[in-house]
Amino acid sequence: MKVCIITPAPALSCLGNRVTALRWARILRGLGNRVTVMQTWNDRPFDMMVALHARRSAASIQRFHKHHPQSPLIVALTGTDLYGDIKTSKAARKSLELASRLILLQPLGIKELPQQARGKARVIYQSVERRPVKVPPLKGSFEVCVIGHLRSVKDPFRTALAARLLPPTSRILVSHLGAALGPAMAVRARTEMRRNPRYRWLGEVAHGKASRILARSQLLVLTSRLEGGANVVSEALAANVPIVSSRIAGSIGILGADYPGYFPFGNTHALTTLLQRAEIDRQFYKALRNRCRRRAPLIAPARERRTWKKLLSEFSNHRAL
Repeated sequence: MKVCIITPAPALSCLGNRVTALRWARILRGLGNRVTVMQTWNDRPFDMMVALHARRSAASIQRFHKHHPQSPLIVALTGTDLYGDIKTSKAARKSLELASRLILLQPLGIKELPQQARGKARVIYQSVERRPVKVPPLKGSFEVCVIGHLRSVKDPFRTALAARLLPPTSRILVSHLGAALGPAMAVRARTEMRRNPRYRWLGEVAHGKASRILARSQLLVLTSRLEGGANVVSEALAANVPIVSSRIAGSIGILGADYPGYFPFGNTHALTTLLQRAEIDRQFYKALRNRCRRRAPLIAPARERRTWKKLLSEFSNHRAL
């Protein structure tokens, strides 16, 4: 089939939607399809559309359905879709209605869907290749990695604020990777670096470098208010790096409800306690690592490929254009 993948994230960006779109393009090509990735549909004929983001891709979704009403139309729901837009945006709800199938990145997202849309939902965990070689850690530091662009939904400075409260004996160093999506965020990050010797903002870095920094880190911290299913969690599982996360459905759906590394969203003191415990309590740190190892099979590339193959088989009777 000729498949069009729509993502609102521009080409060459490191935004999560673009990363996901490119990975799915590779998988679909490997399954024998011809795939084009674009930001908006350009009215060219395709046998199937896969659109990331129900609201931001709504115009492409509606036009494609109008011109090709019998063609498969798959809508992948992001965190802002699930936990915001589908409740407040008519365009997002229209995308749910028009979609042949809905992709969720973790199973708890199904609870957010209208009852009539849940039968369309399919869960596809985001995969990452396992990295067999461990990068040596920074000497003299317990490096904590934060990966995410600086925007309010990510609560990007929570880890820096938590690090301020650590005792002087702590060796924790926060390495924050991600672009500032606005000048105010950049100013705040630079100010935080001047005031907080435990925090350094590295800005947007290439994926390979980000992977190496993550692999050498002792911990990944995710502080988001909401996530559909963060790719960085899959990255950490693949790198065998334990995770501390805000207690949100997007992480619980991947790591499990009883994972011991959660803290209440926005609670600086609770995060400080978890960071300190991970640094000094070997049994706790080992428990985090073991739990992450048990969840790692979820993000195996072969599993994601099988899930896509099964999903495409649901449209096996579709006639190509």
